[in-house]
Amino acid sequence: METDVNMTEALTVMESDNANAAYKIKNIDWISCKDFTIEIGEQQIRQYMATWEIQHPGWLCSLRFLQQAELEFKTQYQYEVQWSIPTRSTPIPRATTRVYFIIEISRIKPDSLPVDVHFIIESNRSKHVPGQTRFREKWLMDVIESKTLLLDTVDF
Repeated sequence: METDVNMTEALTVMESDNANAAYKIKNIDWISCKDFTIEIGEQQIRQYMATWEIQHPGWLCSLRFLQQAELEFKTQYQYEVQWSIPTRSTPIPRATTRVYFIIEISRIKPDSLPVDVHFIIESNRSKHVPGQTRFREKWLMDVIESKTLLLDTVDF
């Protein structure tokens, strides 16, 4: 009996791997380093997030520029996108999720090349690169669920 369960699990994993292999990771054409501005960075992040497959219709987000950091060989532009699912009964959500985008302008590479972009989901260490990572809505939900569980344990 245990063999049947393991075989079923193995077939399910193989089917999902085949489905993912056929999936094309979506991306946008990022602007060249020489044409970059903070406002264009915001527009491009919004354009990129529009390619995400968000299933829940209630998600809302707000995007803001955080800071510019001058490093030895590059300049980093950091943005924060705050995601939530407000409802009629709770217009101010109990918990939100943040996604941090970093756009890098190299001082070494030719300025005609596109900017380097990566993003990090709050409370996660994984660095995701547009065009290499398939975004999962579950990442946003996991952070909100974790925060909600934590809030439920705290008495004010």
